[in-house]
This record gives sequence, structure tokens and C-alpha cells, in this order.
Amino acid sequence: MAQMVLVVDDDERFRDLTTRLLESCGYALGGEAGSVAGALHSVDASRPDVALVDIGLPDGDGLELSRQLTGAPYRVRVVLISSDSDATSADEAAAAGAEGFLPKSELSCSALRSILGDG
Repeated sequence: MAQMVLVVDDDERFRDLTTRLLESCGYALGGEAGSVAGALHSVDASRPDVALVDIGLPDGDGLELSRQLTGAPYRVRVVLISSDSDATSADEAAAAGAEGFLPKSELSCSALRSILGDG
């Protein structure tokens, strides 16, 4: 069964491109959100396995959202993303409970599989 992935980014065009990429990689779409509040609602509604979370969101910080998602009773694996390749370090991502960090320019099937360990 394909892992369900929630895409959390305030850029609608990026969400659209990412959902198409995920589907081509064999992942199932677990929803989309443009904010921390939207992400929390989507997690409650769809129970995704993984969330791709932008670090810069209009109503909060992706690192804090990662802490919330990975610390909740229903744990969601998080991969942090950003258009700024220096937005966070591997240590900061791990401290926030994330599986890893990917610059948006490096988002690919193989990069996701490498971080998530499923291929």
C-alpha cells in the first residue's frame, strides 16, 4: 500500500507540482494545506503517513509544526522543505522530529525514498 503524503506549503503552484511528482513516484496524496492550521486539520481528517512541510508558513514555523506532528498521538513522519537550501541544518530538522530536510530544488522520488527509507 502506498504511503499517504500531506503537502504543506503556502504556494499553491508548488503544491500542485509536488502532488503530481508524488503520484508519479507511487505515493498517495494525503491532502494539501497552505498553513499550520490547515495542516493540523488535514492530519486529523486524513491521517497521512508523511507530511512534506515548508519551513516558512504564513501562520507559523515548519519546525514547530514538525514538533507537533511527530509528538501527537497519531505520529506523522515529516520531511521539511524550503526554497532556501540553508533554511535549516540536519541537526535542527532532527531536533524538530523530522526525518530530514530537502531544498525544494532537490525534491525528487529518489531523494524522498532515501530519507523515508522505502526504496
